Amino acid sequence: MQKGSTKAPTQRQLRVGEEIRHALAVVFERGDIRDPALQGVSITITEVRISPDLKNATAFVMPLGGNRQEALETVEALNRASPFLRRCIAKSVQLRYAPEVKFSVDTTFEQADRIDQLLRESDSNVDPESDDGHGA
Repeated sequence: MQKGSTKAPTQRQLRVGEEIRHALAVVFERGDIRDPALQGVSITITEVRISPDLKNATAFVMPLGGNRQEALETVEALNRASPFLRRCIAKSVQLRYAPEVKFSVDTTFEQADRIDQLLRESDSNVDPESDDGHGA
């Protein structure tokens, strides 16, 4: 395999990622994190991607109703709490090694909105009179 080529995640990676996502959701739901920056913030964990060796994980998060700046502050606070969250994951997910978790802002909603906006603009730019579907 060539260096830099992407490979689809295995079933095990997907399953472990989903278990980690659920474990993090439970911790956030209970409010176990004592960081003042995370108090009163509802966090959505959209996806957890885990490395093939299951030792590193990236959790994509988005605070509910938050703007971009709030999302960045939330991710910063979550990365500070990462060692605590790793211990919580180790207690609830049965793995040989608890993965090191890093948090990142999920931009898929922004990308989907941008694509939708571009599609709407392209639809409004099409003149229905010029394309009658009958050829020349």
